[in-house]
Amino acid sequence: MARLYAIESRVKDQAPDIKLAVRQAETLPVLAQFRRWLDANVIGLLPQAPLAKAFGYTLRHWEALIRYTENGVLLPDNNALERQIRPIALGRSNWMFAASPRGARAAATMYSLIGTARLNGIEPYAWLERTLEQLPSYPVNRVHELLPLAR
Repeated sequence: MARLYAIESRVKDQAPDIKLAVRQAETLPVLAQFRRWLDANVIGLLPQAPLAKAFGYTLRHWEALIRYTENGVLLPDNNALERQIRPIALGRSNWMFAASPRGARAAATMYSLIGTARLNGIEPYAWLERTLEQLPSYPVNRVHELLPLAR
């Protein structure tokens, strides 16, 4: 895996056609070697052993694993998405302690507003601070103008 990520690191800022060419020339041989190793070593494993399950999972999903080598735009993993949804997953355990439905709604609203700010390239803390300063004297019929949307 380190070899695959080293290749990706070298081409991360390249154009998709260059990434594709490098993946075809360098990544596919590494993956082929890995596949041969998996096939050769899965045979001696006990079916219910954790390692056998990991091998089986990898082999069953082989086509999905190598799909990124067929395209210069695809990524080899979903780490970027995982980073984006991590706060939601962490928050889920915190939501159990919202104390009331009203508190849970307030927390959900804040998560939505902060997430919207991030998606629009707005620094959430600065937006929230500015909004809370303006809110008490802001006309109620124009409050939507304070939403964290890119302008």
